[in-house]
This record gives sequence, C-alpha cells and structure tokens, in this order.
Amino acid sequence: MPVGGLTTRGPRNLLRQIREAMAGAAPAQERLDMVVRTIAQSMVAEVCSIYLRRASGELELFATQGLNPEAVHKTRLRPGEGLVGEVARTAAPISLSDAPSHPSFAYRPETGEDPYHAFLGAPLLRGGRAIGVLVVQNRSERRYDEEEVEDIQTIAMVLAETVASGELLAQDELRDIEVAPHRPERLKGQRFAEGLAYGHVILHEAPVPPENLLAENQQVEEIRLREALIGLKANIDSILDGGQGKLAGQSFEVLETYRMFADDRGWNRSLEEAVRTGLTAEAAVDRVRNEHRARFAQARDPYIKERLHDFEDLANRLLRVLAGDRPGERDLPDDAILVARNLGPADLLEYPRHKLRGLLLEEGSAASHAAIVARALQIPCVGRIMGLRDRLSEGDLVIVDGETGETYLRPRPDMLAAVQSRMLVRSERQAEFAKLRDVPAVTLDGTRITLLTNAGLAVDLENLDATGAEGIGLFRTEFQFMVSEELPRLNSQTALYKLVLDTAGDRPVIFRTLDIGGDKVLPYLETEREENPALGRRAIRLGLDRPGLLRLQLRALLTAAAGRELRVMFPMIATVDEFRAARELVDVECAWAKRRGRALPALLRVGAMIECPSLLWHLDALLPLTDFVSIGTNDLFQYMFAADRTNPLVSERYDPLSPPALRALAEIQKKCADTGTPVSVCGELAGKPLEAFALLTLGFTRLSAPAGGVGPVKRMILSADLPAARRGMTNLLGSSAGSIRGELESLARKLNVTI
Repeated sequence: MPVGGLTTRGPRNLLRQIREAMAGAAPAQERLDMVVRTIAQSMVAEVCSIYLRRASGELELFATQGLNPEAVHKTRLRPGEGLVGEVARTAAPISLSDAPSHPSFAYRPETGEDPYHAFLGAPLLRGGRAIGVLVVQNRSERRYDEEEVEDIQTIAMVLAETVASGELLAQDELRDIEVAPHRPERLKGQRFAEGLAYGHVILHEAPVPPENLLAENQQVEEIRLREALIGLKANIDSILDGGQGKLAGQSFEVLETYRMFADDRGWNRSLEEAVRTGLTAEAAVDRVRNEHRARFAQARDPYIKERLHDFEDLANRLLRVLAGDRPGERDLPDDAILVARNLGPADLLEYPRHKLRGLLLEEGSAASHAAIVARALQIPCVGRIMGLRDRLSEGDLVIVDGETGETYLRPRPDMLAAVQSRMLVRSERQAEFAKLRDVPAVTLDGTRITLLTNAGLAVDLENLDATGAEGIGLFRTEFQFMVSEELPRLNSQTALYKLVLDTAGDRPVIFRTLDIGGDKVLPYLETEREENPALGRRAIRLGLDRPGLLRLQLRALLTAAAGRELRVMFPMIATVDEFRAARELVDVECAWAKRRGRALPALLRVGAMIECPSLLWHLDALLPLTDFVSIGTNDLFQYMFAADRTNPLVSERYDPLSPPALRALAEIQKKCADTGTPVSVCGELAGKPLEAFALLTLGFTRLSAPAGGVGPVKRMILSADLPAARRGMTNLLGSSAGSIRGELESLARKLNVTI
C-alpha cells in the first residue's frame, strides 16, 4: 500500500463512498465523521479534517480523523491564521512537506497535531469563495504529487456542493455557516438610469447548475465534454465567419478573444482532467470555473481580472451547450431584476419589458447603449458594481436604487419597507409630472421653451403622449440596426420611420442618420478593426465611405415622409466638406425619386450635429449651409476633455458644468442666434434639471430630453426666472474652477428654481 495518495481503489470509488456516506440516515456529525474516515483511509493519510466557515468568518473544525476529537467545534481559525486560514484566504490549495517550518503555521495544542509534517489543504469553493477547508496530513516529511492535489480538489468540490445544498449537514447546522453570500449587503455602484425597484434576481446568461456531480460512466462524460467543446467552438466560428448565432451583437474582437480562450490548452486540459477524476462534464466545468474565480480574484491588474470574465462567460456558455439550453426560453418572474456583467442593447431588448423591474451591471457606463435603452424603457439601472454576480444567486431579493447608485442584496424587512415608501413618494411625484403633461413649458418671465424627447425604439413612441413632449428632438436610427441580426432592408427601415411619423402626427421629428462604429459594432457589417475606434471611421464618416448604406437609409426616410415634413441630421460632422458631401447624397436621392415619379416630403430640412470641437471655429461657414443644428453634448464633451465617456476609468474626470464646457455651448448659441439658425441640445445634459437650468441661462430654448427627464425638466422650467438666472450665470462663466455645479445649485436655490 502506498505511503500517501489514493489507494488502488481510485478516485471514482472514493467519491462513490463519500456519496453513500452523505446519503445515509445517520445524524449530521456521524456522517461527517464517516466522510473524514473514508478520505483518510483512501488517501492513506493519518489525519483528515474538515473546517467550515462560520458566519463570523472564522473557520471551525467540524470533523477530524487523527486529531484530538475533543477539538471538534472548539478550534477556530481566522482567515489567514495558520495554514488552514491561509488556504481559505488565498482560496487555493497548499501542499507542504514540512508544515511546522512554514511561516504561516500556527500550533493549536488542543488538536495535538505537532507530530504531523506533511500537509495538503484544499478550499471548499462556492461562488468563487472559500466556505471551508479540507486537510490531509502525514507524520513523515513527504511531498504530495500533482495527482494527489488534483484528487483532494475534486473531493473538496463535491463537499462544497453538498454542504451548501444541505445534503451533508442538517439545516440547523447550516444556519450559522456561510455557505454562500446570504446576509444583507449594500453595494455602491454608479447611476445609469434613475428610478427605484425591487424584485428577484435573474442572471443574464445564467450558468446552468449541474444536477449531478458524480459520473456514472466516465467515458460517456468525456465524450459529452468533447462534443460540447466542439459545439461551442463551432458556434463562435460561425459568427466570426459572418453566420448568425447566440453571440450576435458582440464585437469581432471580443469574439476572437472568446475563440482564443476556447482553444486555450490549459483550460481544455483542466476540463478533461476534472472529468477523469469522476465528475460529470457539467461538474467539471463548474469546478474549473470556481478555480479560475478564486485564482483571478487575488489579482490586482484590471487586465487579468478581465480575463476572469472571459473564462466565466465561456464556462457559462459551455454549460448551456451541455444542457441543450437556448436563449430566450426562460420564464421570468413578474418582478425580475436582471443581473449581468455587461449588456448590449439587443441583449436587453430580448427580455420581456413588462416583467423587467430593474437592471444591475458589473461593468458598463452611463453612456453605454444598454444604459441609454434602460433610460428609454424607464428601467432603473445601477452599474459598475464589482463582484456583484459572485455575491448573489438567482432568485435572491434585491433593491435597485437608481437615485443613489446603490443596490441592496437580500434586504432586511425594514429596508424593503423604506424603499417601498420611497417608491410611493416617487409615484406621487410622477403623478405631479403627469398633471404638467399638457401645461406649456413657459418660464416665469414668459419665455417659451420647446421641450422634446429622445427616442430610438418603437416602444419609445409611447412616451410622446405620456410625457407631453412636443416632438422627438433626436430619433437614433441605429438602434434598429443594432437589435437586428442582419442589415435591415429598405421596406423594414421605411416601415419604422413611417410608424414614427404617424405616431408623432403634427409634432416634429428629427431623424439622426446611422451613427455606428466606435462602441457600436454591427456583426453583419464587415469593418476593419481600429486602434482607436472612437476617433475612427464612425457615424457620417462610415456613411460617406459607404454611400450605398447611407443612400438606402435616406431613400427609406424620403419614402416614409412622402407628403409630410422630414427633418434629418447627420452625426459627427467634423468639417464643412463632410456636411456638403452628405447633403449632396440627399439631393441625389431626391433626384432619383423625382425621375421615378415618387412623392417627396412636403418640406425637407437638413441639419448637422455639433459634437466635434473642430466645428466651434468654423460655425460661420457651416451654419449658412444648414437648416438647423443640434448639439450632441455626450460626444462633444468627451472630445473636448479627451476622456472616453464609455470608459469608467476616465469618464468621471470632467464635469459638463464646468466653465470650458459652458463657454463652448454659449459660443454655439450666440453664433446660431446671429445667423438665425435653429439650435437644440439633444444630449443627456438636457434631461437633468440642474444641467437644463444651465442651458436656459445660456439662451437655449429647445431641449430634447430622455423620456424620464421631460417631467422634472418641465417642472424646473415653470419655476425659473431667466433674466435673473442669466445675470448669475454671466458671473460664473469667468470662474477658474473645474466645475461650477455647486455655485449653480446655490443660484437655483436663491432664485427658488425647482431642481
């Protein structure tokens, strides 16, 4: 018989014995004692011990074979204390030939462990966190080989699952054991979409939990794993080759990264080795994923942490392949809170809108298109919540606070009651806004403000009547392209634009032509990868480089608006020549329609978006060529401050309410007033009461806000006295401060403006 390691009976036989011990009818402690005896005997170890993490964070000795039995339930170690604590802290196995010589060794007299030298400990991982430690020890100084380390990790995984599921311990024993994050937690993130909601967690691309951990037939499981890996890689390949698939909507570069990781030899080898230890294919994937979570969680480098997400997503997709699951087939509860690492707008729109109460994201930014869609759908959204998915399980009750940028996991009853009270107040405030729906937006001094709304989806059209907006100041046409799996045809585009115009009636609608590129990548549109896509071929640049694409859209717009007024504007105009070239394409399409006897719009207005700083010094040349202009503050300010608005590391480094930004806006407004060019602001800035107040003081009288911002901004307008406010703003524009937000708030309070 060998000195250490599994006997000739093999790991599968040991796992079967453990399963039989767990399934017995004996009391919990007797079953635990039987498990450690079985492991010690099979691994020819003189000691086998199980430590479990209590709710206090301490690791308590729950069962042992070889140590003093009187130490059971008495010996406790803090994470990081002793070798057992170090295994829990690092969430990684530790193998030593002479444990007492290790600097982390901590001797506990009550255990009587001083004669034992060889030490092998493995964490019991649940959700990437150590909920306990499994230890084997031998008197002689010896090294445990890689196979033995692999074996104990497999055993630890099975123990972790059975402890968490209640198969091994009675519920009264589980009550004070931290088998998974279960206590109330408050996590701070960033506000992506305002609102309050509570409900039950639905995990986007939720991992399919393995129903069976132990394989009945190892060869069958190896075949299942191999076929699932082939299917996963073929799925990714089909998308890379331009086919349709589950990952439609992801960028080419991300898909290439997924494919690279799917081929990663280390990952594939880890999966194969896990299956050979006697696990099912699903359990093998789950085990390898837990090991990656634990290892990468220790890293500080953001790039390395990002690789964890890549492997995490890949593992989840592989589990879904093994389960034969398909997206879109899951039923949602009526109070679903969607939780994801990140989302594209198409992903969000796949879920039934009427059942989604809130959205929580680990990543993203307030300017991401998922956040924009969430605001359009008026779904409260909080993002940038690091480690969120590892802290909750599907079905957990959570609160989404889009006002403070916080989320509460498994809230206490008093916290839930407080949020319900706040939601009642919000409901009453919404009722107040509803009363203002048909009230003209006129300031106290009699200035008429045109208050429009932003849109991009057919569902947004419902907000026109609900908010009382006077029209659509920005219709983002790219959303139709982003949620489609293929290039929308002429008839499809025409139908959407006609629906928008029909719904708006005599209210104005400004269509922005296709704004793709940068962070908006279409999987079916072949483009070259760029080092800096935000400054690359996007928006009008792509349209001019591919005139067929832009002309098709212009043809659809002209057809939809036959006999009516059509307002169309081009995004990201950086030079006057770009606007001339774009307008020429409009003339070409009008001439094409006339030659065929087709009806044209009764009135055609063509405008430009001002979002490139270069135009600030060429407005005198641009404005005479346009029928109107609209300021896209989102892009304008990111280019002014050289800070990518989609990058959370730099997106908060400037405040739009700063003298440089406001002076630029004031200059645009003045030039438009001098030339009689209608100008509006359609960025996110126009939907926030304080920011909109600043715009009014600069002379802007046309604002286009997200639907949720129309009511609050109108309430602000009705309380504002512009002559007094403009005098105050004149003094603030000369400030040398990086932000005058605080001063504007003081000015608004002084003038009794409701912000």
